[in-house]
Amino acid sequence: MSPKSRASWLRRVERGGPIYLSILHALEQAIAEGELQPGEQLPTQRAIAAELGIDLTTVTRAYAAATAQGLIAGAVGRGTFVTGRTSDDEVGMVDLSMNLPPPPKGLSLGRLLKETSQAILERTDAQTLMAYHPPGGSLAQRTAGLSWLAPCLGPVAAERLLVAPGAQAALTTILGLLAGPGDCVIVEPLTYPGVRATAAHLGLRLIPCPVDEDGVTPEALEALCAEHAPKAIYLIPTLHNPTTRTMSLARREAVIAAARKTATPIIEDDAYGRLPPTPQPALASLAPDLVWHVATTAKTLSPGLRIAFVVAPDAAAQRFAEALRATALMVSPLSAGVLTAWIREGTAERILEGVRTESAERQALAREILPHAKGGPGGVHLWLDLPAHWPGERLRQTAQTRGLSLVTAEAFAVGPQAGGGLRISLGGPARQTVLAQALRSVAAILDSDPAGVGRLVV
Repeated sequence: MSPKSRASWLRRVERGGPIYLSILHALEQAIAEGELQPGEQLPTQRAIAAELGIDLTTVTRAYAAATAQGLIAGAVGRGTFVTGRTSDDEVGMVDLSMNLPPPPKGLSLGRLLKETSQAILERTDAQTLMAYHPPGGSLAQRTAGLSWLAPCLGPVAAERLLVAPGAQAALTTILGLLAGPGDCVIVEPLTYPGVRATAAHLGLRLIPCPVDEDGVTPEALEALCAEHAPKAIYLIPTLHNPTTRTMSLARREAVIAAARKTATPIIEDDAYGRLPPTPQPALASLAPDLVWHVATTAKTLSPGLRIAFVVAPDAAAQRFAEALRATALMVSPLSAGVLTAWIREGTAERILEGVRTESAERQALAREILPHAKGGPGGVHLWLDLPAHWPGERLRQTAQTRGLSLVTAEAFAVGPQAGGGLRISLGGPARQTVLAQALRSVAAILDSDPAGVGRLVV
């Protein structure tokens, strides 16, 4: 974006009063109305002074006032940016509820995104780039996906892998292919809220399968398949969301054997599969004819890419491509181009390593403050069993009054016997100091008596 276009909001500046206040109000309005977006770079103070024909000190005063209000923030050597606030942030909320990777240690995602996007636009015809593209991704995008998934999946035929605009779209498409209104799908007692939402939308029944510390128990899974004739089994075998457990290889093999007895397909949500330094073999690598493998880059690189790779069972890829075309059509060509370039050039692996390093530091920090929290190597969230005197919803409301956004077991539960707990997402706060302060607040709440926090509506 040219400096001129980035300063278009200056048309809002009115003369007749203190000019620095007018600049401040123009910024406020442009941000409130969406003309200036979170993360957008502002012109330099000198550029604004020249544009308006005023002293540099006047612009400096306006920027200082906007910074004090939290509207903008300066980064040494990079410039001034609109802050990436959410509606919760506007009232001082620290978000420990949204699961996303932390900023990669030693890297700037913004700089990498800018450089790669610019390189793509310089070498690609814009009209071709922004046209319609094949559903399921180009051969180059699929080949890059195979490379990215190789540590978990091993070798896979290129025609079995397709590119989808995020895991949610992929999971909804797969469930729509396999099941219809009234059909049932077996899940873990605590499962991904997005699948709960999709099941409600499609009219599917979710049947919880008993679990132990290693995941769903094969005997219970086999019995449920025989009793309910489910259309699919949905599992998160690595760094389970929300409990963080990872299935052992022996349990993976036993689960597949149980599903084979009734030929029930498995949907493997492998959002976190690349995070462990030494990943377990994916279920799809053990049973390529039975398992649908969905691997988003939202938890390993960045949710803003909105890219997921789907490896379909043998001979099912074409059905998925047709269904995806009917629901989501295609991925964003620019996002797919960025991700493809990052994988080819090794940048994706560098980002992943930065995420792993930052996650390890944040996990160590969290365990100092909340020593009973559970987590796995490379994971971006922790699980904390709640004491009996702290009901989940009451805890969530109490935390909200203290500036914390939390998510408890109720958001993940399928059935009344799912159990209670708190998922703590480590990637939301931009700085470790903010995370540490938030975690200490959680610890203080848990150490307090619910009766002493005031009457809340539950």
